[in-house]
Amino acid sequence: MSAIDAAEALYPIRTVSSLTGVHPVTLRAWERRYGLIRPHRTPKGHRLYTQADIDLIREVIGLLGTGISIAQAKQRVGNAPRIATEPRAAEGGAWEGYQRRMARAVEAFDETGLEAAYAEALSLYPVDLVTEHLVNPLLRLLGERWEGRPGGIAEEHFFATYLRNKVGARLHHLAGQRPRRRVLAACLPGEHHELGLLLFCLAAANHGIGFVILGADTPLAEVAHAQRRAGCAAILLSGSGDPGLALLADLRALVEASRVPVLVGGRTAAAHGAAIEATGAASLGSDVAGALRRLPALVASAA
Repeated sequence: MSAIDAAEALYPIRTVSSLTGVHPVTLRAWERRYGLIRPHRTPKGHRLYTQADIDLIREVIGLLGTGISIAQAKQRVGNAPRIATEPRAAEGGAWEGYQRRMARAVEAFDETGLEAAYAEALSLYPVDLVTEHLVNPLLRLLGERWEGRPGGIAEEHFFATYLRNKVGARLHHLAGQRPRRRVLAACLPGEHHELGLLLFCLAAANHGIGFVILGADTPLAEVAHAQRRAGCAAILLSGSGDPGLALLADLRALVEASRVPVLVGGRTAAAHGAAIEATGAASLGSDVAGALRRLPALVASAA
């Protein structure tokens, strides 16, 4: 054992990914393209990270959350030698370049081009930041312009279907890892748009939380039944409309029938947080980053 092995704990890449929420592919890209992190290597070439490395990764995540590029973040956290092979969209507009590339691909119904831009962004940035700074703005853009644009509805459906397939496949892959704590996730009754819920579940899954996903327009009585059968540690509901008195009454009944935290997110929670809290549920609002910070503690608090 080397001197540094004996002096401090070293963590494999999967552990670091679980602790920071940064995918191993992204960690390797930060090392290879930017020299941001320089992990130790075992004789077989496996990467091992120190606590200082983990702290640096978290610092980088905080900087990226402000909207700057990975290249700019590197300049602020270290003085490692600059590596020339940087992505085309990173400098000067960390997200605007990716948005333009993906918007052009959507306009051309070009799934290959769409995949290339999305995959590149995911290789360099944590999935929750990609969702916040790239996917959600693009969804809003497509949603706002469809009325006055020929083919706009088709473009919006094309992108939503692409995303649903990508996110679903990734969640299916992560489900095989069987994390210790799982959350039951569903859309509120009457909510037919599940993409926001799926994107949030994917971001939270990279923080070590598993999900049983029921999808759109789910009766709350069925939610309670599924939670008990699946043994989930919490219930996560998502919606975008006015909950109404009847739904609030059903939500109160769900809280009373459940012995786990009931959490509500999305525009419904952002606009009606006080009414939701009055039922005994927790309102997560529509801020994805804030909800991700709160979720692990809420899930861990479940008996």
